[in-house]
Amino acid sequence: MLSYVEPIGRNRMPSFDIVSEVDKQEIRNVIEQVNKEVSTRFDFKGSDARVQQEDYNLTIYADDAFKIRQILDILMSKATKRGVDVRCMDKGEAEKIAGNKAKQTITIKVGVEINLAKRIVKIIKESKLKVQASIQGETVRISGKKRDALQDTMTLMKKSISEFPLQFQNFRD
Repeated sequence: MLSYVEPIGRNRMPSFDIVSEVDKQEIRNVIEQVNKEVSTRFDFKGSDARVQQEDYNLTIYADDAFKIRQILDILMSKATKRGVDVRCMDKGEAEKIAGNKAKQTITIKVGVEINLAKRIVKIIKESKLKVQASIQGETVRISGKKRDALQDTMTLMKKSISEFPLQFQNFRD
């Protein structure tokens, strides 16, 4: 006698994750391009202007705040050209260091911070879409019975959250 066994994973609801990620290799490429341009520009001749990377923290070194702003402009344009979203860059204040040198730190935010995750969940609940949102570390998992509801949720997130880059991953049917 044969009995019917439901295939594994059939009773799982379609889902996807809302994340915020930045490709570390692209950041490294951006830094190399910025340092190369700064080393060849006439207005930076004789100065020790550069950008250093340590994980997701960037530090701009220059002679003064004006040159830091110039390097920051170069950094933003190179990042945009390489597909790195500049909205994830949290710029610190320029500060004076030894002598007449200055530096500025930039933190690249990765992952959905808890306040933003709570805001995403609240927006989804208020929208009355037939999906569930759950915060899982630095991601927000969205699940629902219908794919259309999930796609509507993606559209809603693109419209509602514009100040921070979000990606949608792990779409499971």
